[in-house]
Amino acid sequence: MSAAEGLSPTFALSGLDPLTAVRRRTAEAPRASAALVSRQQWERRFRMRLRASDTAVVALSCAFATAVSLGTVAPTGIDTIPVSAGAIAAATATLWFAALVLFNTRSTSVVGMGAAEYARVAHATGLAFGMLAILFVVFEWEGIRTQLFTALPLGTVALIASRWGWRRWLVAQRADGGYASRTVVVGSRDDVEYAIRALGPAGQLGYLVVGTAILEDADDAADAESVRTRNEEAVLRAASVHESDTIVVASQPAGDPSYIKRLAWALEGTAAELVISSRLADVAGPRMTLRPVEGMPLIHVKIPSFEGAAYYVKRALDIAASAAALLVFAPVAAIIAVAIKLDDGGPVFFRQARVGRDGREFAMLKFRTMRVDAETELAALLAANEGAGPLFKLKRDPRVTRVGQRLRTFSLDEVPQFWNVLRGDMSVVGPRPPLPAEVTAYDGTVLRRLYIKPGITGPWQVGGRSDLTWEESVRLDLRYVENWTVMTDLVLMWRTLKVMVTPEGAY
Repeated sequence: MSAAEGLSPTFALSGLDPLTAVRRRTAEAPRASAALVSRQQWERRFRMRLRASDTAVVALSCAFATAVSLGTVAPTGIDTIPVSAGAIAAATATLWFAALVLFNTRSTSVVGMGAAEYARVAHATGLAFGMLAILFVVFEWEGIRTQLFTALPLGTVALIASRWGWRRWLVAQRADGGYASRTVVVGSRDDVEYAIRALGPAGQLGYLVVGTAILEDADDAADAESVRTRNEEAVLRAASVHESDTIVVASQPAGDPSYIKRLAWALEGTAAELVISSRLADVAGPRMTLRPVEGMPLIHVKIPSFEGAAYYVKRALDIAASAAALLVFAPVAAIIAVAIKLDDGGPVFFRQARVGRDGREFAMLKFRTMRVDAETELAALLAANEGAGPLFKLKRDPRVTRVGQRLRTFSLDEVPQFWNVLRGDMSVVGPRPPLPAEVTAYDGTVLRRLYIKPGITGPWQVGGRSDLTWEESVRLDLRYVENWTVMTDLVLMWRTLKVMVTPEGAY
């Protein structure tokens, strides 16, 4: 089927053939199509919702800090304290609002994007309170101290929680076909299929694929102009028929370097965005920057580094999180230990050799979930293996004890691994810790999993666990290894809590 086959030539605004309509309008500024207006309206509505919730959070946080200040500061003049406290609260709120605007925290390019959005909100809040701290040093206004130590932590948590709640709402709306960009994907057949898979199902990532246009390559120079015209017409017709507001270019025709520029001109007034897809597989935003040089856009991809300041921050987060987890889970751990002992009288803990960073082996600690002689029974079960790749897994492993099954369902058997994190063998978030036998089957690519410390949780834990194929598990781990950030770790920790409550793929 050709690129334009089955598509009506009706153009959204003029009723003319789309390419003819565009060419006739060369002296007239483009007017927004109905699809473009619709997108602008839902974006405006969502920004208003975010603005209202941000205002409520900032105002309540500053008001609460002011109330604390009035209750704890000894008044030097009854009439001056309320005025100064109110002025400080107003200054704090003003700086906070300005920072949220300055960092574009409500930009449609980041809202609903998870870690990227939360990071912007946190950075904006940090800037606002950094400026507030400078004011405190210069003027020593007592009320500022309370804003710093009360409104800052309370407001930051509340803002991120609010954005998380709106993100969940946005995902639900997108599942019903709303609040998503109606998208047409264009390019060669293989590249279009790849882009559609990457954009995900049902518009949950913000792109609802409603149509495609398969582009042709010119066989010879004589046919080039005709093919260019057909390609351009096909995309414009698809955009009109499917009332799309976003065009994703998965690839451009061979031998037509100016195609994207011409398409961008032709789409003026018809679509809001022209998105250029790249097959730079699993390279995430933090490693990519766009730098125009003499009109030519250059995509800079930073070579990943596996040491430096960011890793010290990760280690500090590991120490804090593991120490807190060991203290919080201590009562639960005592109950689990008694249950394991009463179940079959065997040891409470199970130590197993695992491979950590740079291929170093360590003894990973877990609550024992199998019979004491489970290792000796493994050979007899190998033929029934249901695991992916070199992994051995059985959905109904006969070696698992009654208590062990409950522990595995809610991942409670992994709690002792926080001791491994505190020791430095593991991280809270990282790739799955492999067995030595698994590592011997790794090729050069999969060995990259060992460039950083393995984790108690990670993308595999929240992405399906044992239900993942070997290829999916490797892809998730390698993507994490090369693109992790502290904010990504925090998001994965939060998502892990949800997985523990509603377990899937745990056996």
